[in-house]
Amino acid sequence: MQSPLEITDEEQYWLRSRDVSDSPTVAGDVYFSEYDIARADETTVEALPPADSDTVRGIDREALDQDLLTGKWQITGSPERVEDLFPKLVADAEDGIVWAVKAMTTFGFENLSMYDEYLLTVYTPNYFDRADIHRVRDYLRREYGENGELYYKPDIYTKKGIDATTVAEFGLSAPARYVE
Repeated sequence: MQSPLEITDEEQYWLRSRDVSDSPTVAGDVYFSEYDIARADETTVEALPPADSDTVRGIDREALDQDLLTGKWQITGSPERVEDLFPKLVADAEDGIVWAVKAMTTFGFENLSMYDEYLLTVYTPNYFDRADIHRVRDYLRREYGENGELYYKPDIYTKKGIDATTVAEFGLSAPARYVE
């Protein structure tokens, strides 16, 4: 398996679980039925998660309108930590415990100070499903000792350009939907 430490191309600064595994369970359909997750195109406005502001509610509605409900828990760490965790998380995706995972370098984040040199993102297919995102968070804490503050960032935040440098422009307190 390719190591995340071998990512050196500044144009493609990530390594996805589906790039290193041909298992059909990685970001696969079985996950939806296994954990009773609604697909984005099946999700209705009634499923909107609780929001602490109109801004967050508006972003959630935009995500729903675009069928863009994927999101990810973010784990930062040293190169050694990421190299150790990445194959384990890929195996978890192959086993259907998590939906998908990606390792990224700070090339793509222009060395933002909030990130270490590497970042692992552990995906869920529908961030409106709080039971699933909490199940995955609890798994990361229990299985891998990720007991510090974790950020959950929906892909709509990424698409809109919400990050540590732009969060105030969007009227948000953090570049993440959930901080737990």
